[in-house]
Amino acid sequence: MASKLKKHADDTKEGSNTELDLVDKGIVNIQDIPGFANLKNLSKLVLAHNKISSVPPNIANFLNLEIIILFNNIIEELPTTLSSLPKLKILNVGMNRLNSLPRGFGACPMLEVLDVTYNNLSEHSLPANFFCLDTLRALYMGDNDFEFVPPEIGRLKNLQILVLRDNDLVALPKEIGELTRLRELHIQGNRLTVLPPEMGNLDLVGTKQIFKADGNPWVTPIADQFQVGISHVFDYIRSDTYKFLYGRHIAASAAPPPKTNDKSKKISRIKK
Repeated sequence: MASKLKKHADDTKEGSNTELDLVDKGIVNIQDIPGFANLKNLSKLVLAHNKISSVPPNIANFLNLEIIILFNNIIEELPTTLSSLPKLKILNVGMNRLNSLPRGFGACPMLEVLDVTYNNLSEHSLPANFFCLDTLRALYMGDNDFEFVPPEIGRLKNLQILVLRDNDLVALPKEIGELTRLRELHIQGNRLTVLPPEMGNLDLVGTKQIFKADGNPWVTPIADQFQVGISHVFDYIRSDTYKFLYGRHIAASAAPPPKTNDKSKKISRIKK
Protein backbone atom coordinates (compact mmCIF):
# COMPACT_ATOMS: atom_id res chain seq x y z
CA MET A 1 0.00 0.00 0.00
CA ALA A 2 2.83 2.42 0.89
CA SER A 3 4.44 1.91 -2.52
CA LYS A 4 1.15 2.71 -4.26
CA LEU A 5 0.75 5.88 -2.21
CA LYS A 6 4.32 6.88 -3.09
CA LYS A 7 3.65 6.36 -6.78
CA HIS A 8 0.56 8.60 -6.60
CA ALA A 9 2.53 11.28 -4.80
CA ASP A 10 5.51 11.03 -7.17
CA ASP A 11 3.26 11.28 -10.21
CA THR A 12 1.71 14.42 -8.78
CA LYS A 13 5.06 15.96 -7.87
CA GLU A 14 6.89 15.21 -11.10
CA GLY A 15 4.12 15.69 -13.62
CA SER A 16 1.84 18.54 -14.51
CA ASN A 17 -0.96 16.92 -12.50
CA THR A 18 -2.03 19.14 -9.64
CA GLU A 19 -4.61 16.72 -8.24
CA LEU A 20 -4.01 14.02 -5.63
CA ASP A 21 -6.83 11.48 -5.41
CA LEU A 22 -6.41 8.82 -2.71
CA VAL A 23 -9.95 7.64 -2.05
CA ASP A 24 -10.44 4.60 0.19
CA LYS A 25 -6.76 3.79 0.66
CA GLY A 26 -6.85 3.11 4.41
CA ILE A 27 -4.95 6.31 5.17
CA VAL A 28 -4.80 7.13 8.87
CA ASN A 29 -2.45 10.12 8.87
CA ILE A 30 -2.13 12.62 6.03
CA GLN A 31 1.50 13.15 6.99
CA ASP A 32 2.18 9.48 6.21
CA ILE A 33 1.57 10.01 2.50
CA PRO A 34 5.09 9.72 1.02
CA GLY A 35 6.45 13.09 -0.03
CA PHE A 36 3.19 14.87 0.83
CA ALA A 37 4.91 17.93 2.27
CA ASN A 38 6.61 18.56 -1.07
CA LEU A 39 3.45 18.63 -3.19
CA LYS A 40 3.30 22.42 -3.22
CA ASN A 41 1.56 22.52 -6.60
CA LEU A 42 -1.59 20.78 -5.37
CA SER A 43 -4.86 22.42 -6.33
CA LYS A 44 -7.14 19.49 -5.47
CA LEU A 45 -6.79 17.02 -2.60
CA VAL A 46 -9.24 14.12 -2.37
CA LEU A 47 -8.91 11.84 0.66
CA ALA A 48 -12.49 10.65 1.07
CA HIS A 49 -13.40 7.30 2.66
CA ASN A 50 -10.23 6.86 4.71
CA LYS A 51 -9.51 6.71 8.46
CA ILE A 52 -8.01 10.16 8.94
CA SER A 53 -8.52 11.59 12.42
CA SER A 54 -6.87 15.00 12.07
CA VAL A 55 -5.78 17.57 9.51
CA PRO A 56 -2.23 18.90 9.97
CA PRO A 57 -1.83 22.67 10.53
CA ASN A 58 0.74 22.77 7.74
CA ILE A 59 -2.10 22.32 5.25
CA ALA A 60 -1.79 26.11 5.10
CA ASN A 61 1.48 25.69 3.20
CA PHE A 62 -0.37 24.44 0.11
CA LEU A 63 -1.19 27.88 -1.21
CA ASN A 64 -2.66 26.62 -4.50
CA LEU A 65 -5.29 24.36 -2.94
CA GLU A 66 -8.75 25.10 -4.31
CA ILE A 67 -10.56 21.87 -3.44
CA ILE A 68 -10.28 19.69 -0.33
CA ILE A 69 -12.46 16.58 -0.05
CA LEU A 70 -12.26 14.76 3.30
CA PHE A 71 -15.70 13.15 3.23
CA ASN A 72 -16.20 10.07 5.43
CA ASN A 73 -13.24 10.03 7.77
CA ILE A 74 -13.10 10.29 11.58
CA ILE A 75 -11.95 13.90 11.92
CA GLU A 76 -12.89 15.52 15.23
CA GLU A 77 -11.20 18.88 14.76
CA LEU A 78 -9.98 21.13 11.96
CA PRO A 79 -6.91 23.39 12.24
CA THR A 80 -7.36 27.15 12.50
CA THR A 81 -4.86 27.48 9.63
CA LEU A 82 -7.48 26.33 7.10
CA SER A 83 -8.84 29.86 6.86
CA SER A 84 -5.50 31.14 5.60
CA LEU A 85 -5.66 29.17 2.35
CA PRO A 86 -5.97 31.97 -0.20
CA LYS A 87 -7.54 29.98 -3.06
CA LEU A 88 -9.73 27.44 -1.23
CA LYS A 89 -13.13 27.32 -2.93
CA ILE A 90 -14.58 23.92 -1.98
CA LEU A 91 -14.28 22.19 1.39
CA ASN A 92 -16.10 18.90 2.01
CA VAL A 93 -15.72 17.51 5.53
CA GLY A 94 -19.08 15.73 5.57
CA MET A 95 -19.54 12.49 7.53
CA ASN A 96 -16.88 13.08 10.15
CA ARG A 97 -16.98 13.69 13.92
CA LEU A 98 -16.74 17.44 14.10
CA ASN A 99 -18.18 19.10 17.20
CA SER A 100 -17.14 22.58 16.14
CA LEU A 101 -15.54 24.60 13.38
CA PRO A 102 -12.19 26.28 14.10
CA ARG A 103 -11.86 29.78 15.49
CA GLY A 104 -11.56 32.34 12.72
CA PHE A 105 -12.95 29.99 10.08
CA GLY A 106 -15.09 32.76 8.61
CA ALA A 107 -11.94 34.44 7.32
CA CYS A 108 -11.66 32.02 4.37
CA PRO A 109 -11.36 34.57 1.54
CA MET A 110 -12.63 32.54 -1.44
CA LEU A 111 -14.78 29.70 -0.03
CA GLU A 112 -17.80 29.02 -2.25
CA VAL A 113 -18.96 25.54 -1.20
CA LEU A 114 -18.90 24.18 2.36
CA ASP A 115 -20.19 20.70 3.16
CA VAL A 116 -20.33 19.72 6.84
CA THR A 117 -23.16 17.20 6.44
CA TYR A 118 -23.48 14.47 9.05
CA ASN A 119 -21.35 15.76 11.89
CA ASN A 120 -22.18 16.82 15.45
CA LEU A 121 -22.51 20.55 14.85
CA SER A 122 -25.02 22.94 16.38
CA GLU A 123 -25.58 26.69 16.57
CA HIS A 124 -23.03 26.69 19.40
CA SER A 125 -20.37 25.09 17.18
CA LEU A 126 -19.86 28.00 14.82
CA PRO A 127 -17.06 30.54 15.29
CA ALA A 128 -18.04 34.16 15.85
CA ASN A 129 -17.07 35.20 12.33
CA PHE A 130 -18.66 32.24 10.52
CA PHE A 131 -21.25 34.37 8.73
CA CYS A 132 -18.52 36.57 7.28
CA LEU A 133 -18.18 33.90 4.56
CA ASP A 134 -19.88 36.18 2.06
CA THR A 135 -18.44 34.29 -0.93
CA LEU A 136 -20.44 31.15 -0.05
CA ARG A 137 -22.76 29.90 -2.77
CA ALA A 138 -23.66 26.53 -1.24
CA LEU A 139 -23.86 25.52 2.42
CA TYR A 140 -24.65 21.91 3.32
CA MET A 141 -25.39 21.45 7.03
CA GLY A 142 -27.81 18.53 7.00
CA ASP A 143 -27.73 15.70 9.56
CA ASN A 144 -26.35 17.75 12.44
CA ASP A 145 -27.79 18.98 15.75
CA PHE A 146 -28.99 22.50 15.01
CA GLU A 147 -32.08 23.64 16.93
CA PHE A 148 -31.84 27.22 15.71
CA VAL A 149 -30.21 29.05 12.83
CA PRO A 150 -28.43 32.24 13.95
CA PRO A 151 -30.01 35.41 12.52
CA GLU A 152 -26.61 36.29 11.05
CA ILE A 153 -27.46 33.81 8.27
CA GLY A 154 -28.87 36.85 6.47
CA ARG A 155 -25.32 38.07 5.80
CA LEU A 156 -24.67 35.28 3.29
CA LYS A 157 -26.07 37.31 0.41
CA ASN A 158 -24.57 35.12 -2.33
CA LEU A 159 -26.01 31.86 -1.02
CA GLN A 160 -27.87 29.87 -3.66
CA ILE A 161 -28.13 26.48 -1.94
CA LEU A 162 -28.87 25.98 1.77
CA VAL A 163 -29.33 22.47 3.16
CA LEU A 164 -30.56 22.13 6.76
CA ARG A 165 -32.43 18.85 6.50
CA ASP A 166 -32.52 16.31 9.32
CA ASN A 167 -31.51 18.55 12.20
CA ASP A 168 -33.53 19.46 15.30
CA LEU A 169 -34.70 22.87 14.06
CA VAL A 170 -37.66 24.30 15.93
CA ALA A 171 -37.64 27.68 14.18
CA LEU A 172 -36.13 29.62 11.29
CA PRO A 173 -35.05 33.26 11.71
CA LYS A 174 -36.79 36.00 9.75
CA GLU A 175 -33.38 36.91 8.31
CA ILE A 176 -33.55 33.86 6.05
CA GLY A 177 -35.84 36.01 3.92
CA GLU A 178 -32.81 38.20 3.10
CA LEU A 179 -31.18 35.38 1.09
CA THR A 180 -32.78 36.56 -2.13
CA ARG A 181 -30.40 34.60 -4.38
CA LEU A 182 -31.45 31.31 -2.81
CA ARG A 183 -32.62 28.74 -5.35
CA GLU A 184 -32.54 25.61 -3.20
CA LEU A 185 -33.70 25.29 0.39
CA HIS A 186 -33.87 21.92 2.16
CA ILE A 187 -35.47 21.98 5.62
CA GLN A 188 -37.13 18.57 5.66
CA GLY A 189 -36.94 16.28 8.69
CA ASN A 190 -36.88 18.91 11.44
CA ARG A 191 -39.32 20.07 14.15
CA LEU A 192 -40.60 23.16 12.37
CA THR A 193 -44.23 24.18 12.86
CA VAL A 194 -44.30 27.58 11.14
CA LEU A 195 -42.32 29.59 8.58
CA PRO A 196 -41.35 33.23 9.06
CA PRO A 197 -43.46 35.48 6.77
CA GLU A 198 -40.22 37.03 5.50
CA MET A 199 -39.62 33.80 3.57
CA GLY A 200 -42.21 35.15 1.17
CA ASN A 201 -39.38 37.31 -0.22
CA LEU A 202 -37.68 34.22 -1.63
CA ASP A 203 -38.11 32.88 -5.15
CA LEU A 204 -38.35 29.14 -4.50
CA VAL A 205 -41.28 28.29 -6.75
CA GLY A 206 -40.64 27.04 -10.27
CA THR A 207 -39.02 24.33 -12.31
CA LYS A 208 -35.50 25.61 -11.63
CA GLN A 209 -35.98 26.03 -7.87
CA ILE A 210 -36.07 23.42 -5.12
CA PHE A 211 -37.90 23.72 -1.82
CA LYS A 212 -38.18 20.61 0.34
CA ALA A 213 -39.91 20.75 3.69
CA ASP A 214 -41.61 17.41 4.32
CA GLY A 215 -41.25 15.60 7.62
CA ASN A 216 -42.02 18.62 9.83
CA PRO A 217 -45.01 18.96 12.25
CA TRP A 218 -46.49 22.01 10.50
CA VAL A 219 -49.47 23.81 12.01
CA THR A 220 -52.66 22.78 10.23
CA PRO A 221 -53.04 25.84 7.94
CA ILE A 222 -49.53 25.38 6.54
CA ALA A 223 -49.90 21.62 6.29
CA ASP A 224 -53.09 22.17 4.27
CA GLN A 225 -51.24 24.46 1.84
CA PHE A 226 -48.49 21.88 1.37
CA GLN A 227 -51.17 19.43 0.30
CA VAL A 228 -52.12 21.77 -2.52
CA GLY A 229 -48.62 22.74 -3.63
CA ILE A 230 -45.48 24.75 -2.88
CA SER A 231 -46.75 27.86 -4.67
CA HIS A 232 -49.78 27.89 -2.38
CA VAL A 233 -47.51 27.71 0.68
CA PHE A 234 -45.65 30.84 -0.40
CA ASP A 235 -48.86 32.67 -1.34
CA TYR A 236 -50.21 31.85 2.09
CA ILE A 237 -47.20 32.98 4.14
CA ARG A 238 -47.29 36.30 2.26
CA SER A 239 -50.90 36.90 3.31
CA ASP A 240 -52.04 39.18 6.15
CA THR A 241 -54.01 36.26 7.56
CA TYR A 242 -50.85 34.23 7.99
CA LYS A 243 -48.86 37.13 9.42
CA PHE A 244 -51.51 37.49 12.12
CA LEU A 245 -51.44 33.75 12.86
CA TYR A 246 -47.63 33.75 12.92
CA GLY A 247 -47.56 36.65 15.38
CA ARG A 248 -49.92 34.82 17.72
CA HIS A 249 -47.90 31.64 17.42
CA ILE A 250 -44.63 33.40 18.29
CA ALA A 251 -46.25 35.16 21.24
CA ALA A 252 -47.57 31.85 22.54
CA SER A 253 -44.19 30.20 22.07
CA ALA A 254 -42.54 32.92 24.14
CA ALA A 255 -44.75 32.13 27.13
CA PRO A 256 -43.10 30.01 29.86
CA PRO A 257 -43.89 26.30 29.53
CA PRO A 258 -46.21 24.71 32.12
CA LYS A 259 -44.54 22.96 35.01
CA THR A 260 -44.17 19.22 34.70
CA ASN A 261 -43.04 16.40 36.90
CA ASP A 262 -41.44 14.60 34.01
CA LYS A 263 -37.77 14.25 34.89
CA SER A 264 -36.78 12.28 31.82
CA LYS A 265 -33.73 13.60 30.03
CA LYS A 266 -33.27 13.99 26.34
CA ILE A 267 -30.95 11.35 24.97
CA SER A 268 -28.52 12.87 22.46
CA ARG A 269 -28.21 11.23 19.09
CA ILE A 270 -25.17 9.04 18.83
CA LYS A 271 -23.38 9.16 15.50
CA LYS A 272 -20.85 6.77 14.10
